[in-house]
Amino acid sequence: MMPMLLPVNQFDHFYRGGDRIGELRHGPGGPQRPEEWIGSTTARFGQAPQGFSRLPDGRLLLEAIESDPQAWLGPDHVARYGVSTEVLIKLLDLDQRLPVHLHPNRAFSRTHLGLAHGKTEAWYVLDAPEGAEVGVGFREQMTLPQVSTWVGERDSDALMSALRTRVVRPGDAMLVPAGLPHTVAAGVFVLELQEPTDLSILLEWQGFAVDGARDGHLDLGFDTALQAVDLSAVSDSDLDRLVIPHEAIEGAGLVSTMPAAADAYFRAHRFDASQGPVSVDAGFAIVLVLQGQGVLASPAGSLQVARGDVVLVPYATGEYTLHGDGRGGGLVGVVCRPPAPDAPADAR
Repeated sequence: MMPMLLPVNQFDHFYRGGDRIGELRHGPGGPQRPEEWIGSTTARFGQAPQGFSRLPDGRLLLEAIESDPQAWLGPDHVARYGVSTEVLIKLLDLDQRLPVHLHPNRAFSRTHLGLAHGKTEAWYVLDAPEGAEVGVGFREQMTLPQVSTWVGERDSDALMSALRTRVVRPGDAMLVPAGLPHTVAAGVFVLELQEPTDLSILLEWQGFAVDGARDGHLDLGFDTALQAVDLSAVSDSDLDRLVIPHEAIEGAGLVSTMPAAADAYFRAHRFDASQGPVSVDAGFAIVLVLQGQGVLASPAGSLQVARGDVVLVPYATGEYTLHGDGRGGGLVGVVCRPPAPDAPADAR
């Protein structure tokens, strides 16, 4: 099975953005298409089949995998996880701040939604204005009645001031465990890896093109949905454990962008072929090329790649290498993969 270039899967959303996705991926851009779902076998919440990725021949990736899961995902993956890819990859290009929101963990999803996955996620920052901040988790221990009051009173200022913040820079990466309320500043552009669901609970929605009172609680009502909030205090040292600074990621070869706690959910490695070919083990993967041009070579065949390309790599492709051609500043990008078949079990 040859690796293949995926077409763009960008669509409208309730917040503004998308032009940098259009520039990177060669269309269509914004102004209200801030997300691209890449290699997606996940539907938008309540809106299937929107969200699903299609192959170049027009088939849904979901259907192709279900027809031959071992070739796409590998026998060890299928034995551990079944036919689920276990990961959803996105590009998020923010022309306005994300509303404060959170995602449920797996225990909540199993109990209240009948789903196997929650939505732990991670960001690899592609671009950010100087001083741009993200807010992740509450600075102090909170109570459910206090958070519920802020949501009911539409008190965005209180929610924002309660968050622990961190400045992010291009090349930084950050794990965001399910349950933690979070927001991202306008102007930030990220590659996101997450569990394969579309589960978001809004804590605010003023100024956004969404009716949060109707659509912000996963059809559960806020009394139930807010039970998914992690009310614990998050310290600066807690964030330190979730962040990998760009200085620790940049460099030739294949370097993980994720803290060890991400291993139960997904893997992401930055590759830089400027000092020679970079080898990647066989396995289902999404490869995003961020810089340069070159070749993805495998026993199944070779594929010319360049900045903005997204390559879908099936397990049956085998081990592959990424080679730069010496132009465009070297071949650089990110390999996004599911958790390994022998990854530690998710504790949440």
